[in-house]
Amino acid sequence: MMKDIATPIRTKAILEKYGFSFKKSLGQNFLIEPNILSRIVDHANVTEKTGVIEIGPGIGALTEQLARRAKKVVAFEIDQRLLPILNETLAPYSNVTVIHQDVLEANLMEAITEHFNECEEIMVVANLPYYVTTPIIMKLLEDKLPLKGIVVMLQKEVADRIAANPSTKEYGSLSIAVQYYTDAKTVMTVPKTVFVPQPNVDSAIIRLLVRDEPIVELKNESFFFQIVRASFAQRRKTLLNNLVHFLPNGKELKPVIEATLAQVEIDGRRRGESLSIEEFAKLSDALDSVLNNA
Repeated sequence: MMKDIATPIRTKAILEKYGFSFKKSLGQNFLIEPNILSRIVDHANVTEKTGVIEIGPGIGALTEQLARRAKKVVAFEIDQRLLPILNETLAPYSNVTVIHQDVLEANLMEAITEHFNECEEIMVVANLPYYVTTPIIMKLLEDKLPLKGIVVMLQKEVADRIAANPSTKEYGSLSIAVQYYTDAKTVMTVPKTVFVPQPNVDSAIIRLLVRDEPIVELKNESFFFQIVRASFAQRRKTLLNNLVHFLPNGKELKPVIEATLAQVEIDGRRRGESLSIEEFAKLSDALDSVLNNA
């Protein structure tokens, strides 16, 4: 068995060999604990039938663990300085392709078509750069890719927000946006001590299993998310106040909004964080119908 990349000694040797210095702007924190990487792969249930998209492979520590179990791994790396390192560390694994591109600008459907035609399922597995976690997750979901799921390491605070239930301080528009598309669960917390350099916060691994259909059926998806964003615009304000102040033409529509809240039996004095996804769906469908028939 080859020596793992993710040991403190081997990581240090690789970084020194290439004179690599971490770029804070790219959120680079490399894991130096092979057992945790192995558990990430376990939580993603990666098998020889799985195609894996990885984002930000770094020096290949997680990529290597994925390559040992997956049919194919395609890793997107934005930092050109890491390409020669990955070329060396991943040389033993013929089932890995590294693409030098910002994943937010990538055509992921094209990459899936090109690389995963022999795979029975596709997972995204990654230690995400913390500064860009939310845009990456939302891109993966909004692009409607044929994914089985997403298992990613991110800031614990963001994981808590994604998996949050209504009436908690963590619950908000991010919770609803992700849970609309997936079944979200935090499966593991990770201490900051297993990274180099150490981040300032603890991390968590979240597993998002993509639903066959979104959790609620909507007449107008974009209007639903507009209602959700408006409802959380100022958390201390009531639902009615937020909708009146943060929906386009909300002030003129106040009587309509009040009547619609009464119609769907949602008290406008409640706060957005107390509403379930189903209640938001009911409200947005009713309001959409009223406004379109006005």
